[in-house]
Amino acid sequence: MSKKKLTTTGGAPIASNQHSKTAGQRGPVLLEDYQLIEKLAHQNRERIPERVVHAKGWGAQGTLTITHDITKYTSAKIFDTIGKQTPMLARFSTVAGEQGAADAERDVRGFALKFYTEEGNWDLVGNNTPVFFIRDGYKFPDFIRTQKRHPKTNLRSPEAMWDFWSLVPESLHQVTILMSDRGIPVGPQYMNGYGSHTFSFYNKEGERYWVKFHFKTQQGHKHYTNEESVKVIGKSRETFQEELYGSIEKGDFPKWKMYVQIMPEMDAEKTSYNPFDLTKVWPHSDYPLIEVGELELNKNPDNYFQYIENAAFSPSNVVPGIGFSPDKVLQSRIFSYADAHRYRLGTHYEALPANKPVSEVNHYHKDGSMRFFDNNSGNPDAYYEPNSFNGPVEDESFAEPPMRISGDATRYGNETDDDFTQPGNLFRMFNDEQKQRLFNNIAEAMDGVSEEIIERQLKLFDKADPAYGAGVRKALGMVVA
Repeated sequence: MSKKKLTTTGGAPIASNQHSKTAGQRGPVLLEDYQLIEKLAHQNRERIPERVVHAKGWGAQGTLTITHDITKYTSAKIFDTIGKQTPMLARFSTVAGEQGAADAERDVRGFALKFYTEEGNWDLVGNNTPVFFIRDGYKFPDFIRTQKRHPKTNLRSPEAMWDFWSLVPESLHQVTILMSDRGIPVGPQYMNGYGSHTFSFYNKEGERYWVKFHFKTQQGHKHYTNEESVKVIGKSRETFQEELYGSIEKGDFPKWKMYVQIMPEMDAEKTSYNPFDLTKVWPHSDYPLIEVGELELNKNPDNYFQYIENAAFSPSNVVPGIGFSPDKVLQSRIFSYADAHRYRLGTHYEALPANKPVSEVNHYHKDGSMRFFDNNSGNPDAYYEPNSFNGPVEDESFAEPPMRISGDATRYGNETDDDFTQPGNLFRMFNDEQKQRLFNNIAEAMDGVSEEIIERQLKLFDKADPAYGAGVRKALGMVVA
């Protein structure tokens, strides 16, 4: 079998890929050796900035199959037929660690899904937890700084983490989940996924519903204890990737059941809690899970960089029938995610293979770095809008119905929010062994933290449940009255 010719990026054949061109056997390398220069220059540029958050990630391709009818809630075509399959891409990640961080660290896991629908890409960018540490995107940069390296020591700082958490009581629900057994999942297929935010559905009649998305693992939950994770990391820093990649290569395809919780639009004014608060869950007794379909990951990408590192997920990618909500963190992410991708990958990041829609794309965005595709309108005279040259036009039939939740614009506080009932309820769901592991995990994570911060955090545990605070005190070696 004849082999393909090795060439330069310009297509010129390369005679030797073993030796640089020199002036004589022992002379200096010549500047005219354009092949050497090209090779070295490309190596200098083969890395792109890692994600500021969720830098360490793993992913795969698959399908979403619809198994139940929810068309009375949404007009989104991805859900319009039972049995319908939509191709998709998933990326899982840790929040705090850099690209070289160990997989088996205690951290929240990102759970990002991109569905290539006939109406455009729908991205559901959530976590393996139904809540988060903050309820307002204004606090996100502050929170993330506590998870990253200290500006002087360049080390991770438990002092900073617990200082922030103890000063922001709304974080208690997420902290309790993070420090529980589910804080170190064995692999992506052994954890649930959640849209976390409140989104909205709207149907063909223009009726709006609030919605939360759930993906329940069919592989069962598997997690490491702190002690187990230390041993695992000592053997391999890539255990998540090994679990996910290995299972797909063997044909043991990871699967999740997809569910939604549905809330009628005006119920949002009746609930005792703010249904748009990212630190809160909706009780299943009030809004039960409704089964939608099955998510299956069945293909490892042929090129990790092309499809996983270049994957750009953003909550701003919605399709007709799916919309947003007044969730403050969601509103912030609608801007910040797409903006991060334009910085990290470039102006036209959504034309890259991992992000390119399967549906037709028509817009008037112009030029910019790496404009490597044709004029979208197909007509060089139609480069502005409105125009007289048959260029793409708006279609009012896709207008989203107005939200009926509104109010005066100001910087609202959260003085009436209850940050302790739901974390307390979660704590009381744990059995004695789970509670003890929670206490121990928190005590270990507080190692080296100043007494003032520990005491402030303990008072938050007390407010959730006195037994919660007492258990942590005992694990810390404190005297419990």
